[in-house]
Amino acid sequence: MDWLTITPPLLAIIVAVWTRNVFWALGIAIWLSETIIAGFNPFMGALGSIDRAVSVFDSSYNTRVLLFCLIIGALIVYMQRSGGISAMVEKLQSSGFASTPRRAGLVTAICGVLIFVETNISLLTTGILGRPLFDKLKVSRERLAYIIDSTCAPISVLILFNGWGAYLLGLLNENGVEGATGVLMATIGLNFYAWITIALVFFTVLSNRTFGPLAALEQGGASAISSPVSGPFNQAPEPASKAIYMAIPLIIMIGGTIGFMIWTGDGDIRQGSGAQAILWSVILATVAAFFCLAHSKRAKGELVEIGFKGMGDLLPAVTMIFLALVLGASLNAVGMREFIASIASSFPAPWVIPAILFLAAAITSFTAGTSWGTYGILIPVAVPLAIGAGIPMPLAIAAVMGGGVFGDHCSPISDTTIIASLASGCDHMEHVRTQLPYALVGGMAATGLYLLAGLAA
Repeated sequence: MDWLTITPPLLAIIVAVWTRNVFWALGIAIWLSETIIAGFNPFMGALGSIDRAVSVFDSSYNTRVLLFCLIIGALIVYMQRSGGISAMVEKLQSSGFASTPRRAGLVTAICGVLIFVETNISLLTTGILGRPLFDKLKVSRERLAYIIDSTCAPISVLILFNGWGAYLLGLLNENGVEGATGVLMATIGLNFYAWITIALVFFTVLSNRTFGPLAALEQGGASAISSPVSGPFNQAPEPASKAIYMAIPLIIMIGGTIGFMIWTGDGDIRQGSGAQAILWSVILATVAAFFCLAHSKRAKGELVEIGFKGMGDLLPAVTMIFLALVLGASLNAVGMREFIASIASSFPAPWVIPAILFLAAAITSFTAGTSWGTYGILIPVAVPLAIGAGIPMPLAIAAVMGGGVFGDHCSPISDTTIIASLASGCDHMEHVRTQLPYALVGGMAATGLYLLAGLAA
């Protein structure tokens, strides 16, 4: 039975790669997981899949994530129709800040670093800003998706004054780690995968060179204009108007997220609710973009209809995220994560433990599509392992943190991978395929460093 628990996510990966259809992959995996839970009764598995989907909305966090991913469609289309995005692109190019592929990539990567407060807001903001720049310079959106995806999540586990830090701190405290804050801060220098991934991003940007499927795609003449994605991402750009029509909503979205996180955390940004903050700030930003479009006098009384059209265009992407959340809940119920955690704890050589924790976290995150769920199951395993084997606690925790991000970067069912594809406006499976070699390079290098660190400990 234990080995059967990993078959649903493995089947999801196989179906996604084979059919290039994530909806089929997620749906079949959910049904198989629920069928296992129902004692291998396929009919009850189908009914259980429906109930599992409904239960996703029991979580206010999940509901907020789905809502803001839907509302962001209205925000994007309002900024497009007002001419604000076109004007911002022209201003960045005329100023010289983003006049070449190297500079456009650098601006996008730096934005991903600076907006560390919440991964999804970072992905969406950098994607919205970078997409028209990359389009105008004839750089593939797949490269944009790689840059934003491989910047935002690694930064979130290095600059821990955000929801990630608060969540991890809570896990450490719950598991009896003394000096949890100091332990968490000490993980920064030991989070090898995050540092290597960010270094690869900036090397790619500064050298303007790519490798693997991404290089083959770009050498074959693929560009943002030819990306096979429908919706607001591939509409012809509106004539430029005023850059402020884009700047005001983005400032409200970023500033609002930071402010609301401080407010919901009673003055401590680390204790704030990222999901609440981003939903509130996206709604405020969308309202501001609404009035900017009205002021531009380009809507001709169709403001509400334009917003619904933008949200409708993002419905397929929101459905993907919804199905990924359903699968994660089902895999948690079937016991897949506990099984992988038990594998990680079965290795007798203490110096191997950091590398094993890193790979176990990567496999869990890859198959379940979630870093946070991975942390919730593996940190309780990592703490007693580190104590019993005499491994430094920050090293063990850093291995789990980096492994979770590594698995996310490789997984086609990860919510952050889906949002990166959504934000950049490229085909989702193309993003997974072109990013995978970069993630594997970082993962192999990090595994070697954890083996060395385990020997030195």
